[in-house]
Amino acid sequence: MSVTRCYYEVLDVTRSADGTEIKRAYRRLAMKFHPDRNPDDDIAEKNFKECAEAYEVLSDPQKKQIYDQYGHEGLRGRGHAAHDFNSMNVEDIFSMFNDILGGSRGGFGGGRGQQRQVRGYDLETDVSITLDEVLTGVEREVEFDRLDVCETCTGSGAKPGSSPETCHTCQGQGKVAQQGLGGMFRMVSACPTCSGRGSIVKDKCEDCQGRGRHAVHRKLRIKIPAGIQHGQAVRVGGEGEPPVPEISPDGAGTRGDLHVLVRVEEDARFERDGDHLIHIVSVAFTQLALGATIEVDSIDETHSLEVPSGTQTNEIFRIEGAGLPNLRSGRRGDLVVIVRLAVPKKLTEEQRELLSEYAKTEDIPIHEGETSFWEKLKGAVTGG
Repeated sequence: MSVTRCYYEVLDVTRSADGTEIKRAYRRLAMKFHPDRNPDDDIAEKNFKECAEAYEVLSDPQKKQIYDQYGHEGLRGRGHAAHDFNSMNVEDIFSMFNDILGGSRGGFGGGRGQQRQVRGYDLETDVSITLDEVLTGVEREVEFDRLDVCETCTGSGAKPGSSPETCHTCQGQGKVAQQGLGGMFRMVSACPTCSGRGSIVKDKCEDCQGRGRHAVHRKLRIKIPAGIQHGQAVRVGGEGEPPVPEISPDGAGTRGDLHVLVRVEEDARFERDGDHLIHIVSVAFTQLALGATIEVDSIDETHSLEVPSGTQTNEIFRIEGAGLPNLRSGRRGDLVVIVRLAVPKKLTEEQRELLSEYAKTEDIPIHEGETSFWEKLKGAVTGG
């Protein structure tokens, strides 16, 4: 195993990242170091293989647990070492993680007539929205780059007027077989000469340099539904890439999808818990002691809240239907209001005298076994 960098560092995730975050990070980086996007770039290929090795370990709960406890040496010492990705063909790595990358690279199934579905790669981008936009839903313009079929050569990679030649190594099959140890088995992999295409382009198209694909910049307006959660994604079908030229030179088949990851910006007014909003309101001592009607702002309107006399600081109230809409049902959550005593930093002489007189009459008992603030808050949010 040649990789010595921390696997979490390689995928740019924290140690607390779950399987979904790890998968998303790997897919994003794999597309960034995509060999078709970085032709003849040894560093990009090295990074691509490094990401694959990190994903293989962190996506496996058993290997991840060993790695977290003992590091790289722990994996080697327990027979759980990752594949030697540095010595592997890029095509084979695509084949291993085809379900993550959203398409088939090599296109080889178990035998003739059993080819994998001809589908291009999924892509991912992200967009930021505010909490107010979560309430109503919003349209956003997103920009991203993708590989499309070269219009000049229609994906063949050959200069107009010429044609690709059959690969002499694999005889047009796109794959080669190697005899295993002692002749006991055969290993089939993508042809190293033509990279699985089955043909070689000698007179290359000038627009795509013989790759059959070229990068295009796309702009789209997408609808982000009301109630979406931070970290959820909106899928835009068919806005990914066409099948790779090794499988479908002209791009025939199913395009991948575009996944738009939504990030919800923090809001200083509220803390979000699912569809509920938590709001802290500062009140005066007299309002708590005597009772009062106070005005409380939700995300879209102002509500009147009755505070009974004798209310304690950190007491919790609930305004039903003043939260955010549920993504599926549209039903709004609640606004959970925490009233908190605001102690003045400066007092006038009159206020000081009045409070001093009041202090002489105070006799406040301390009650044992009261429910803690966090238990009250949990109950208010969950409805328990």
